[in-house]
Amino acid sequence: MEFCINEAPVYMATGGKEFDPDLPTVLFLHGSGGDHRTWALQTRWFAYHGYSVLAPDLPGHSLSGGRAFTSIEESAPWLAELLDRAGARKAHIVGHSQGFLSALDFAKHHPERVLSLTAVATAAAIPVNQALIDTAKESAAKAAFMMCNWGFGPNAHMGISSVPGMQPIAISRAIMGNNPLAADLQACADYVAGGDIAKSLNIPVHCILGTADKMTPLKAGKALAESMQCDATILDGYGHMLPLEAPKKTLAALRKFIQSIET
Repeated sequence: MEFCINEAPVYMATGGKEFDPDLPTVLFLHGSGGDHRTWALQTRWFAYHGYSVLAPDLPGHSLSGGRAFTSIEESAPWLAELLDRAGARKAHIVGHSQGFLSALDFAKHHPERVLSLTAVATAAAIPVNQALIDTAKESAAKAAFMMCNWGFGPNAHMGISSVPGMQPIAISRAIMGNNPLAADLQACADYVAGGDIAKSLNIPVHCILGTADKMTPLKAGKALAESMQCDATILDGYGHMLPLEAPKKTLAALRKFIQSIET
């Protein structure tokens, strides 16, 4: 699915089925340096089980043109326009890492359009080491190599993959190394409003967290869940890249939460 926002092309995966605005919409937002492929398994399941799916490449990422967001605050009006163009009035929003910060800011400005909010491997604030930002400015590929070394849990580093013959670490390096990592990381580092927004939410919320997450540690994820007064699904032994390294378990948690709201 493609259209233009701010005179720039936007690509959105729809899980392999044509988008139907009359079905409940699930909007998936990728993290720093990512794209729609973050959600390959999850989008397909929802698209074939009674939902419509939107998984955009955010501006400047992979198949979408334009300039990458320089702040999280820029994403809220863009997401509102995206839903308008697709014909979706409301959506269940699922955000991984930086994507959840964008979801939080959207929920602040458009709470009436959010059916539920799911935080995946993230926190209310994502401090970023300045050395990593500087590395990303010099070379996105070098920063992607560092982030994938830290971001994936021990099973992925041992070559264990949910898709035989495919290595999610290598795939993620290739994707992230060609996307605007420096802008993404700086936007995360600069965003300070997340904590207050999380405390003020009055919508169904859930957290999916990994015990081996080195980028947004479990302690920070638990603090987010506590501030939103919600339960957390904790996946033992998995790191920051949960949608890719634990796709089936991430999907199971999403299904349970979103279906509980729809039924």
